[in-house]
Amino acid sequence: MARITWTIRILLGISLLIGMSACTMLGLNYASLDVQNKPAPSPGIVLPFDTESAQQRLMQELYGPWPGELPVMASAPRMIDAAYLDGRGTLEEITLTVGTGEGARSFPVVLALPNKAATEPVPLIISQTFSSNCSVFPESPVTNRAGMPCTGSEMTGTVGFLATQIFGTYIAKAPVERYFDAGLGYASFAGGDFVPDSNGAAQIVMRGLKPGPQPTSTLMAWAYGFHAAATVFQDDLRVDGDAIGALGHSRYGKAALVAAGWSDIVQTAIAHQSGFGGGSSSRSETGETLLRMANSYPHWLRPNLAQDLENGTDLSLDQHFLLALIAPKPIFLGNGRRDVWSDPNSSFRLALAADTAYKAQGVAGLTTSRMQDFDPNADIAYWLRTGGHSVVSEDIDAFIAFMSAHFPSATPTETALQTSQ
Repeated sequence: MARITWTIRILLGISLLIGMSACTMLGLNYASLDVQNKPAPSPGIVLPFDTESAQQRLMQELYGPWPGELPVMASAPRMIDAAYLDGRGTLEEITLTVGTGEGARSFPVVLALPNKAATEPVPLIISQTFSSNCSVFPESPVTNRAGMPCTGSEMTGTVGFLATQIFGTYIAKAPVERYFDAGLGYASFAGGDFVPDSNGAAQIVMRGLKPGPQPTSTLMAWAYGFHAAATVFQDDLRVDGDAIGALGHSRYGKAALVAAGWSDIVQTAIAHQSGFGGGSSSRSETGETLLRMANSYPHWLRPNLAQDLENGTDLSLDQHFLLALIAPKPIFLGNGRRDVWSDPNSSFRLALAADTAYKAQGVAGLTTSRMQDFDPNADIAYWLRTGGHSVVSEDIDAFIAFMSAHFPSATPTETALQTSQ
């Protein structure tokens, strides 16, 4: 019976690999490491950098408006485990409400804090997950989507097996013990619990958010979700309010960058494999491309973008302007060499172009000239490892090294990071 089960799993995995390999999503190709013989992002950044103008143009052309007037409220915290991870910290949960009236959205946010937070505030990573918090904290009775205590992870069975084999061990589950080792807190919520990741349903939810600008995009809304959670946690005396970061993978990596660009509370973005609409060039023809993404996920970006692009609309700003308006906040741009779908090459060239704005703010900016070199101390920290579109153990090491380097209230860790080739 066990042999049959594994045979089925292998056949399903092979079928999925064959079906997705044509678009390189699973990393059957390698990203080019040549950045010298490729076009520089345009237009170039002119100093002094006009942050307000860049925000306005990016909202008008790509993201829709920032819903900054939406009120944020939180319930009193519910203690889930006062001796979490064998007494190493605490696990709590709040209900976060964004908006007012019948269209307000309420969803659970789980907060894990190391014992160190009882005596001194710690930096906090806020992450948005694709699954529910049942999979992020699989051994704990956090709240599921039905409002009941979780009884285990959703990343089980054949689907869960394939998801973790393809997209990495930590595509949902959080290695909280490793964050605790570094003196970091960790908070999590499902982005889809705020605004669903579904064309049609997303727009209905966003129209119901009051008072809020219309129309906007799910990327802008998810970014505001980061901001809303940070707004609540910055008032927690156990959290260092000047060291709150947004962590996201793929679509939530895009939202993490937008959050850092618009929120005055989110102080850093860990944007892992954010791709188009995030840290990769809107003009690139490598990988997914902005047009293909806008057609496949029209709710992610402002209304009618795909139609306008097909009709020849040329965006006036590329994504290095998004990176530049985040300056001088540190940002982490995570990439996989085989994740050609997200175009790591154009991401590095954008980082090179945004470096001007960072250095103008008196910070180090990008300190490397090659995609293979990772400097966690850099204010634009570019990370490239082998492998595809996933979240794996090496990525966690890099996230922690970056946070430890930039926020002294974290406990420094000695993490050996091998240069990806």
